[in-house]
Amino acid sequence: MVAILSLMVVMVFMMLGEWVSTRSRAYVPSVFITALLFLVGFWTIVPKNIVPAASFGTAFIQITQAVLLVHMGTLMDLKLLLKQWRAVVIALSGVVGTVVLTMGIGRLLFDWHTIVASVPPLTGGLVAAFLMTAGLKAQHITALVAFPVAMFVMHSMLGYPLTAWMLKRESRRLLQVRHVDVTVATADSATSATVQTTAQLPVCPLPTVPAKVKSVQPQLRHWQLPAAYDTSAFMLFKVAAVTGLAEWTAQLAHGTVNQYIICLVFGVIAHQLGFLEDAVLEKAGVFHWLMYGLLAYIFANLNIVKISMLSGILIPIVTLIVLGVLGMWIASSLLARPLGFSREMAFASALTALFGFPADYIVTHEVTEIMGSTAEEKQYLLDQMLPKMLVGGFATVSVASVIIASIFLKIL
Repeated sequence: MVAILSLMVVMVFMMLGEWVSTRSRAYVPSVFITALLFLVGFWTIVPKNIVPAASFGTAFIQITQAVLLVHMGTLMDLKLLLKQWRAVVIALSGVVGTVVLTMGIGRLLFDWHTIVASVPPLTGGLVAAFLMTAGLKAQHITALVAFPVAMFVMHSMLGYPLTAWMLKRESRRLLQVRHVDVTVATADSATSATVQTTAQLPVCPLPTVPAKVKSVQPQLRHWQLPAAYDTSAFMLFKVAAVTGLAEWTAQLAHGTVNQYIICLVFGVIAHQLGFLEDAVLEKAGVFHWLMYGLLAYIFANLNIVKISMLSGILIPIVTLIVLGVLGMWIASSLLARPLGFSREMAFASALTALFGFPADYIVTHEVTEIMGSTAEEKQYLLDQMLPKMLVGGFATVSVASVIIASIFLKIL
């Protein structure tokens, strides 16, 4: 009975977040509302262990995150992913801008230990927050333990809506460009037809274009069984096989490349070879369950945050957040035009440092669902924005944040 009630409460928080996001047309992302509900719930009547009680424990997460990233690879094109080095540069520049501004101006306003304990979570979200918390406890600096977690809570509340706003502005720009391209192509076709008619050229049927010429995507090899045997279990077996191969490769690399980046790349390769279907976990019917479980596990970390913790350190936290986000905006804006990004897309890529995966995927997907009026427009927006957001998030949260937190722990 406890497990069912716990699951019900977790799903209510997820459901309300989605409803608010839909009602606000993604101006208020679902992850923001869900995080807020978990936080208030932990402050009032919700048990601290509600998430593991709902079956979303450590073992579940060890499987989920890697498997989901392989799934994300089935949503992307390999060439498109490899072109995202610009997103990596912009995201890392945002991290540099954050560190420079907070360590520069922030040092004039607050003491050294406050700055050092608070800045890493601004450059890597949850990962850096818990690295710093563990490091502070190990060094017995208990007075500052609250800062990293409080920073994560506060900047997430700003980061989710701000990122959604940037992505909506970028979506409008992309759709305008797309509509102009379609209009120009239509006008060119009409002009050609008019010229041909005026010249009274003989009308003949257009030659049929072979399917291989029509298709922009390369023809994939099919590793599929007959439909009767191509079951959800078979799809999950293939995903597990690719995930296992990716993690084994990551172990051979001895951490040189983050294991989750390797999972994403292996997912892309398996999809390009035709071994994994498009959106494979959605076809297997488990995608939303895994995603909700991962989100719940992340939000469960809010159970250590107390009202007294936030109220006592609110001013330095808010000030450093403003400085950090301003540093991201300045750095990403300077590189946007040289690297072929709009300022909105560059800033959104830099903002992934505040939360990373899976929030970057969810916010992007919610925005495209709202902004695209047809399935083609939604897919177009996803193709343009999702790879930049995912790769930017990996560069900051999975790589840069670990390095920065390790350095800051040494200079406490």
